[in-house]
Amino acid sequence: MKLQRLRIEQLRQFRKPFVLDNLQPGLNLIHGPNESGKSTLVRSIRAAFFERYRSTAVDDLRPWGDSAAAPTIELDFEHDNRNWHLTKSFLQRKRCDLTIDTETYSEDDAEEKLAELLGYQYPQKGISKARHWGIPGLLWVEQGTGQDIEQAIEHAGDHLKSALNSMVGEVASSGGDDLIESVRSQRDTLLTGTGKPRGDYLQLEKDRALYERDIEELKERVQHYQEQVDRLGKLTQDYNQAEAERPWEEAQRQLEEARTRYQQVERLEQQQYQEEATLTQLQQNHRLLQQNKEHLEGLSRQLQGRKAELERAERDYSLAEAQTPAVTGRLAEARTAYEQAEKQRKLAGLLQTRERLEQDVRRLEQHKQVLTQNLAKAKDYHQQLEQARQQARDNRIDSAAVKNLQATANQLNEETIRSRTIATRLSWQLDANASLTLNNEPLTGQGEQQLLEESSLVIPGVGTLGITPGGEELASTRRKLKTLQDSFAEQLKALGVTSVEQAEDRLAAFESAGRTLKHAEELFKSVAPAGIEQRDAEQSEAESELEKARSQLQATPEPDQKENVPALEEAEAAFVQAGTALDKAEADDREHQATLSARKQARNNAKTEWQRLADEEKSPERQQQLQQITTDLANIEQQQTELQASLERREREIREARPDFLKQDIERYQNAVNNLRQTQENRGRELRDIKIRLEAWGAEGLEEQLNEKEAELDQCNRRYQELHRRAQALDLLLNLLTEKRQALTRRLQAPLQKHLNHYLSVLFPEASLEVDEQLRPGTFSRGNELGQMSELSFGAREQMGLISRLAYADLLREAGRPTLVILDDTLVHSDSDRLEDMKRILFDAASRHQILLFTCHPEKWQDLGVPPVDIQASKEQDILE
Repeated sequence: MKLQRLRIEQLRQFRKPFVLDNLQPGLNLIHGPNESGKSTLVRSIRAAFFERYRSTAVDDLRPWGDSAAAPTIELDFEHDNRNWHLTKSFLQRKRCDLTIDTETYSEDDAEEKLAELLGYQYPQKGISKARHWGIPGLLWVEQGTGQDIEQAIEHAGDHLKSALNSMVGEVASSGGDDLIESVRSQRDTLLTGTGKPRGDYLQLEKDRALYERDIEELKERVQHYQEQVDRLGKLTQDYNQAEAERPWEEAQRQLEEARTRYQQVERLEQQQYQEEATLTQLQQNHRLLQQNKEHLEGLSRQLQGRKAELERAERDYSLAEAQTPAVTGRLAEARTAYEQAEKQRKLAGLLQTRERLEQDVRRLEQHKQVLTQNLAKAKDYHQQLEQARQQARDNRIDSAAVKNLQATANQLNEETIRSRTIATRLSWQLDANASLTLNNEPLTGQGEQQLLEESSLVIPGVGTLGITPGGEELASTRRKLKTLQDSFAEQLKALGVTSVEQAEDRLAAFESAGRTLKHAEELFKSVAPAGIEQRDAEQSEAESELEKARSQLQATPEPDQKENVPALEEAEAAFVQAGTALDKAEADDREHQATLSARKQARNNAKTEWQRLADEEKSPERQQQLQQITTDLANIEQQQTELQASLERREREIREARPDFLKQDIERYQNAVNNLRQTQENRGRELRDIKIRLEAWGAEGLEEQLNEKEAELDQCNRRYQELHRRAQALDLLLNLLTEKRQALTRRLQAPLQKHLNHYLSVLFPEASLEVDEQLRPGTFSRGNELGQMSELSFGAREQMGLISRLAYADLLREAGRPTLVILDDTLVHSDSDRLEDMKRILFDAASRHQILLFTCHPEKWQDLGVPPVDIQASKEQDILE
C-alpha cells in the first residue's frame, strides 16, 4: 500500500483545503513546529479509516467555533497495482465513497471494504479505540506511544496469525488442540496450573495431614500421661519429706537474729549523725571567730593603706588644678571663632536668598508669558471646536440609515434592470402626422417603452388594443419593484434628502466634521486640559506669585559690596567646623571640671576614711574583743579534738558490724522463708492437679483413639497414592503434548523471528529477542544479561518497539497484506549513537514499505537521505494561491 495524496478541509485548524501530495513510495520526512498541524494530519488518516462516516462522536475533528463544519478527507493510494480513491465527510455532511479503478463503493460497503483490506474493525457505537485498530494500530505509532507495543500486538493478533497461517500452512492448524484440551481438562481436576493439588486430590492431602497431626497429638498426650504418673510419685515423696522437716521455721529464726543485729547498728549510726552535726557547728563557729580575729588584727594594715590612698588623691587633685588655665583659654578661642563663622554664614545666606528671589522673578515672568500664549491658543482652538460642532449638528445623519438607503437603491436598481429584461417591450415608428394613445398618453414619432402592467393602446381610425404582460414572474417583479420604490421614497423622506448622492454627501460632511471635532478637541486639551477658566485662574495666580516675589526681593537687604562674603556652602562648612571645635572645647571643659570635682571628692573621702581607722585603732574596746576571741578559739579547738576521737571509735564499730551484709542477710532469710513456704504450697496444688488430670485422661481412652486414627490414616494414604499417580501421569502426558505443540509453534514464529533478528542485529549486535506464543517480543538477552523487554530503559523500549513493528510489517508484506508505517514524533528519547542506528534501520525498511515520519525536530533527521516536506511552508503556499 502506497499513500500518494491527502487532502483535508474544515478539519481542526485546516478550515481551508490543505493538500499533502507527491508522497514517495519509500521514506517521507514531514516536519513542522508545534501547533503546525502534524498531529491533525495523522488524526485525519486515522479518521478516514477507523471512524464511521455517520459517527456523532468525532467532534474533535470540527474546527473551533464552527458548528456548521463538515470535516472532509480525501485519500489516494495504490495497492496491488490498483488505484484507490477514498472520500469521507463527517458531521454536517455525512458521506463515504470509495473508488477502486472502475469499481465504486459507497457508505457502509466502502467502509467494510477498507476494514477488510487493512485488517481492522469498526466499533458498534461511539469513537474508535485502540482495541478496534488491528494491523494499523500496530504500524501507525501515535506520539509518545512507541514503547507500548503489547496491547497493539494483542489487538492485531488474529490478523498476524492469519498472515502466518497463509505462509506456513497446516503447521498452525489446531488438529491436536482437542486432545491437549482433553488431557488438560482431566489434569486440571487434580492439579492447578503451577502443579499444585486441587479438588479431591487436594482434600486427600489435607485429610492425610490432618490425620498425621491428630496421631502425633495423641502420641504426645499418651507420653505426657505416662510422664505425669512418674511426676506424681516423685512429687508425693518430696511433699511428705518437707512436711516432716519444716525447713522454713529454721529460716525464720535466722531472720529474727539478723534483724536484732541490724537494729543495734542503726542506733550507733544515729549517734554518729548527731555528733557529726555537733562537730560541723563547732567548725562553723571556729571559722567565724577566726574571721573576727583577722579583721581586728588587719586594722593596722588598713590604716597604712588608707594613708597611701590619701597622699595619692592629693597629688591627683593638684595636677588637675594646674591644667585649668589651659582648658579655659581653648574654650574662649573656640567661642570667638564660632561667632565669626556664624556672622559669615548669615551674610552668605542673605546673598543667596537675594539671588534665589531674582531667579524666581525671572522664572515667574517667563511662566506668565507662556500662560498668556497658551490662553490665546486655547481661545482660538475653542472657537475652532465650536465651529466643528456646529458643522456636525448641521450635517448630522444616521450612517446605518444611509447604508440601508444605499442597499435599497441598489436593490431597486437591480430590480429595475431585471424588470426591463422580462417586461413587454413596445416600440413604435410613426409617420409625421400619425399618433397613438397609450394609457391616455399620446405617442408620436418613434420610441420605445417597457410595459409591466395591463395597458391600452388606441389607434385612431382602427380601435383600441389591450396589452397584458404575461407570466407570474413579471407580476412578482412588479410587486417587488413597487415595494422597493415605496421603501426608497420613505427612506429619502426620513433622512430629509432627495437622492442617495445627497445623503452620501451629508454623511461625508458629518464624518469630516467629526474628525475635525476630534482634532480640535485634542488641540484644545493639549493647551487647556482643564478648560479656559482654569487657564485664566493659572494666569492670575502666576501674576500674584510674581508680585509676591518682587516684594520679597525689595524687602531683602543687599550685603555691603566691600565685605568679602564667601559662598554659602563654604560659609556653612566653616560654621559647622567652628561649631564642632566649640563642642569639643566645651566637652573638654566639662570633662576637666568633672575630673577636678571627682579628684577633690576622692581626696576628701580618703582623708575621712584614714581619720576613722586611726581613731578606731586607738580604741580600748578593740583590745578587749581581741583577747576574748583568742580564748573562745582555744575552747572550740579542744572540743573538736574530743568529738573527732569519739567519731573515729564509733565508725570502727559500725564498719566491723558490716550493716550492708546484715541488710542482705535479712533479705536473703526473708526470701528463703517465702520460697520454702511457697514451694510446699505449689507441691500440694500440683499434686491435686495431677490427680484430677490423670483421672480425666484415663477416662478418655487415649490408646484406643490412637489405634482408630492410625487405621483411618492408612486408608487415606492408599486413596491419595492412587490420585497422586494419576496426576503425575496426566501432567507428564500434557507436558509431552505441549512440547510437541510448542515445536509446531516455533515453526509458526520462525518467519517473524527472522525479520526481528534482521533489525535487532543493527541496533544490538550479538543480542536476541524471543517471541512468545502470542507473537509478542518477550525475553531479551545480550551477553550475560537476560531479562524482559519491559525491563529496558524508556528509550531502549521505544527503539525495540519500532523495530518490532517493522518486523511485523515485513511479515505482512510477505503474506501479501498492505503495509503503511506512520511515525508521529518517535525516537525522541534516543541518544545520538542509537538514533544513527535507527536511521539505518528506517532507510532499510523504506525499501520495502512506505513510511511517513512526522517530526518537529527536522535538524535531527537532515541526514536521512530524503527531501523533507515543510507543513508550514505548504500552508503558506496554499494561502498565497
